[in-house]
Amino acid sequence: MRSLLNPLASTNSVRPHFFADVDRRCQPGTTTRLRYQKLIDRLCRHLAEVGVREANPVAAFALQQAWPDDEPDPVYLPEDADARLQARIAAIDTDDARAIRNRAIVGLLLATGITAQETRLAKLGDVDLSASRPHIDIPKRGARAARRIPLAAFAVPAVARWRERQLDDADRLLFPSPRAPGPMNDATLGAIVRDELLAVDVRVSDMSPRTLRNTFARRLLISGKSNEEVSRLLGLASSRTVVRLRATISGEPLHAQT
Repeated sequence: MRSLLNPLASTNSVRPHFFADVDRRCQPGTTTRLRYQKLIDRLCRHLAEVGVREANPVAAFALQQAWPDDEPDPVYLPEDADARLQARIAAIDTDDARAIRNRAIVGLLLATGITAQETRLAKLGDVDLSASRPHIDIPKRGARAARRIPLAAFAVPAVARWRERQLDDADRLLFPSPRAPGPMNDATLGAIVRDELLAVDVRVSDMSPRTLRNTFARRLLISGKSNEEVSRLLGLASSRTVVRLRATISGEPLHAQT
């Protein structure tokens, strides 16, 4: 960031050490490196627009980058599997605290499309079930803008049952770690999602919260929402993820977007 704010800095002052570090951290075959390149390009365009820089130092470099044509298709639940999981969440017929928590977690993910991190950090005060349109408020974190997401009806009973078991403190985590102070870890959250999917006989290549997020987005696209509307609810600045999900509905080839 300091290099980019220097009006004399060029792309060569940013690129070598930064992308060497990114390459060490990224899994092979992913588009993480390219996403960082696009992010830096957008940041430099903004700095030029507000007068911090005279021009975008990475413009020429960014034009040479393209999304791969062989990206794997996004993983999502087919409509029948989505319906079975929704029915399980809605039929919250147990008094077991752990089971209620697990249904509430999966229901929230499937009903709102929020990320695993947003789920782990959600607070009791972020969820409003008293309004005519129940919703969750997600604060701005990093590149994701703050947003309000309606909570689909099938998830309301489970989330409400779980909230009833918590202390009335808006600043408390909605899903705290069961073993230590602080938020639940990713491994525990992933295991909960996997168990709930197996409970309705769903087996897909990615049994993670990301698949529920994709399923939420795809469901909205099928219902008639635009790419821009769905991207906004997901907190995404780019529509690329949504474009790829729409292609699974229409059968049209994927079109890369920045």
